[in-house]
Amino acid sequence: MAGHIQDRWYKTETGPDGKPRRVKADRHGLGSRYRARYVGPDGTEKSKSFPDRQKRLAEQWLAHIEADMSRGQYIDPKAARVTFGQFAEKWLASQTTDLNTRSSVEAQIRRHAIPYLGSRPMDSFQPSHIREWLSELEKAVPASSYRRVIFGNVSGIFTAAIEDEIRRTNPCRSRSVTAPSRAPGRVHPWLPERVQAVRAGLPERYRAMTDAAGGCGLRQGEVFGLPVDEVGFDTGWLHVGYQVKDVGGHLVFAPPKRGKVRDVPLPERVAHAFKAHAEEFPPVEVTLPWLTPDGPPLTKPLLFSREEGGAVRRSDFNTYAWKPALVAAGVIPEPERGQRHQAAREDGMHALRHFYASVLLDAGESIKALSGYLGHSDPGFTLRVYTHLMPSSDGRTRRAVDKLYEALGWAASSKPDGP
Repeated sequence: MAGHIQDRWYKTETGPDGKPRRVKADRHGLGSRYRARYVGPDGTEKSKSFPDRQKRLAEQWLAHIEADMSRGQYIDPKAARVTFGQFAEKWLASQTTDLNTRSSVEAQIRRHAIPYLGSRPMDSFQPSHIREWLSELEKAVPASSYRRVIFGNVSGIFTAAIEDEIRRTNPCRSRSVTAPSRAPGRVHPWLPERVQAVRAGLPERYRAMTDAAGGCGLRQGEVFGLPVDEVGFDTGWLHVGYQVKDVGGHLVFAPPKRGKVRDVPLPERVAHAFKAHAEEFPPVEVTLPWLTPDGPPLTKPLLFSREEGGAVRRSDFNTYAWKPALVAAGVIPEPERGQRHQAAREDGMHALRHFYASVLLDAGESIKALSGYLGHSDPGFTLRVYTHLMPSSDGRTRRAVDKLYEALGWAASSKPDGP
């Protein structure tokens, strides 16, 4: 057996006859009686205390420790007592992804995981604790796709704990734990009437944003970071090279998502809307750091800005402009007094990109061209997202056969003989 068990209520002394004998120690009857002790793989002594009449449990515990060390599955009990919150903080600090992604993950863990799971020791988690947390998460985050992202990050923390030998298993991967479902498989683009209604519901200085997103396919951050000198009024092209991002509460300039700098066609009507907007709300020179809050300053004449000047912040725009416009258009209900607007993740500004894609596909544009205009890295991804919006092959088949029947005169001389 690894280690030994110390009886702290008794000690061994040499009696008058020179023979050892057991006598009561000064702490007899106080505290836990037995202390199981062993030397861990790191060379330091470990121990665990057991109360009176539980010597057998202490022996069993040491036997398990010995078996775990022989199988290479030993976990330091002291390290395993680290709480989820403590381990999550170290995990967050060790992330090496880009700063914006780290900020997003940090916000998810601090807001939706640590308040529920943070105080529990890492070695005490069972699948039931994850199921209970997911139930609470569903109440706080209606969007299943977003819950799935949060769940994935929490699962990543437990995986890291396994690799750091703090846990043996990942409770998020238990068969009894059901991960939040993916986002609905099909995109349902807005109709032109809804786009127009939401546009009319926005403050006047932001209305032309719908033309940038719905008429050119720009992402929200790319709309906020659109310099007026990148709009080719004479060439008919719009250069997408910047976006405004919120990194840890600080606005920065950054390249488009995944660095996909691109040029997209500038429709004449959209160019006219931009010109009218620039006349009423002249572009503003905005200086922000590049990439990170401590990055070098970069100045751009932004087409869209706040009323008091400066770049538009996503959270403020969504709360005070976009969601009220959704209410005005009848997309979401008006909130009760003192309450927040209903969550509208699927009706966010990204819906205008889906609208843009649906319009181009309906007009016969190729997936490859659309993928380039949207800034996707892989046309296959574009195809998977929007394939159901493409003109159907069965529709083309019907039209082709109908034309053949019409040319041969069959349609006039025969009657339908079935469905």
